[in-house]
Amino acid sequence: MKTTLLIMAAGLGSRYGGNKQIDHIGPNGEILMEYSIYDALAAGFDKIVFVIRRSMDEIFREMIGDKIAKKVEVHYAYQEYDSLPGGFVPPADRTKPYGTVHAVLCAKDVIHEPFAVINADDYYGKDAFTAMADSLHRMADKRVAASMVAYYLKNTISENGTVTRGVCGRDQEGYLTKVVETYKIKRDTDGVIKDFASDPAVPLDDDALVSMNFFGFTPWYFETAGAHLLDFLQNAPGDPLKKEYVLPTLVDQLMKEAGLKVEVLSTRAVWFGITYHEDKAYVMGELQKLHDAGAYPEKL
Repeated sequence: MKTTLLIMAAGLGSRYGGNKQIDHIGPNGEILMEYSIYDALAAGFDKIVFVIRRSMDEIFREMIGDKIAKKVEVHYAYQEYDSLPGGFVPPADRTKPYGTVHAVLCAKDVIHEPFAVINADDYYGKDAFTAMADSLHRMADKRVAASMVAYYLKNTISENGTVTRGVCGRDQEGYLTKVVETYKIKRDTDGVIKDFASDPAVPLDDDALVSMNFFGFTPWYFETAGAHLLDFLQNAPGDPLKKEYVLPTLVDQLMKEAGLKVEVLSTRAVWFGITYHEDKAYVMGELQKLHDAGAYPEKL
């Protein structure tokens, strides 16, 4: 069985102030997703699918795609409005992608096996890819199944502004019970992490488990996600120029409506990533430490 990794790299990075998916972050100019690919290949993944915008195609292939294709099977999918379900036509002034549910759905023609999903601009850790690879093999004979690598909230916030996280619940058997997409999280001046989308802000547990979009799915995803996305596009409230349909929201719906069971994967992995341009220096320092400690070769 192939073990496939889908990397979502079509986001615009509006808060970052640039195209962070292809920014040089590592000590030798590595792009952040190169670390995920390196760790995935070490864990046994043997197929990579990049979801990008067509306008990125040439520079993306030049900077990373062609290099990776020398090591592993590579495919591309394009997150564009012409792939929205039901022939849905977005408002004329909209420029943003419609979110991660659509990003994954765009790869339906090139993925036919259990697969993992990650963001291009996050570092997930070696152990996370090993745990996910094992999970995908356990899904090989299942139709409706999923898994998720969870991280502690306290390790995923930014000192430079609010972040969005899928705050999770887990039962005693290790399965996900809920995912609540929470949009304005930061540590307050009193030292407590809070959700500032509410007034007053709602305190959150430092050790709450959160989703960082590292999910494992079977191809059943493609059978069900299109209908849910179309319903969202046609009926969901919100600013038509900005609203997005995200994976944690879909997963929470599928658990409630379709009986989807999502295994929460235990791992020692540490996450870090870039939301704001000011986060870059910290991430660069953490990557340098990993190279210095021998976790990665001098050059990836």
